[in-house]
Amino acid sequence: MLIAFLLFCTNIFAQTADKNLPPPRDLKVISEKEDGHGNIIREVQYTQGLMRVTEQIIMPKVVTGYGLRVPLKPDTINKDSVLLLVDKSKYCVQVYYKKRMVRAYKAVFGPNPKQNKIMEGDRNTPEGWFKIANKNPNSKYDKFMLLNYPNDSAISRFNKLKASGTLPASARIGGSVGIHGIWKGGDDMIEMGVGWTDGCIALKNRDIEELFALVGVGTKVYIKK
Repeated sequence: MLIAFLLFCTNIFAQTADKNLPPPRDLKVISEKEDGHGNIIREVQYTQGLMRVTEQIIMPKVVTGYGLRVPLKPDTINKDSVLLLVDKSKYCVQVYYKKRMVRAYKAVFGPNPKQNKIMEGDRNTPEGWFKIANKNPNSKYDKFMLLNYPNDSAISRFNKLKASGTLPASARIGGSVGIHGIWKGGDDMIEMGVGWTDGCIALKNRDIEELFALVGVGTKVYIKK
């Protein structure tokens, strides 16, 4: 009974990630320029709920590997040999199989992608080593892969920050962080690098569906700044 209850709770968490955020709409690019260092500086506006949000995005103009499709058969690969590298600076999720990169997908995060998660509500994506804890094929955002955040490392860091007074006494560590897709017609948000999530990692639906088939519960995920 206890195991069934824990699995039920895990599925609920997977389905409710980013639940407080209505899908952004009316995306508009205000300005776009190159910074001379290989990056694009883009200012966008979009409506989220009752708010009109203005966001500045700094992302690489070119990322090696985008669109890479090394032939693989999801049903026959050894999923224990799959590793995901989430590079927040490159807005990218790279898939490695037996230490060889086989896929690279465009990804977006929260509004401050280079910030490490420190507590619930900061909308930041945690950094470090994690594992896929659960897979939900029927998520609000197409498919959802729950990460085991907070893990021991994240809990230790959180407790130290709280003990030092860096975080308020009422702060909570948060959870329900994962990798998921986007609402139908939302691919432009991914393409433009818009940071709309609560700290989850969002991909285009065609990419999340492919990735979902390549990984299993226990697949290692490394998230870097």
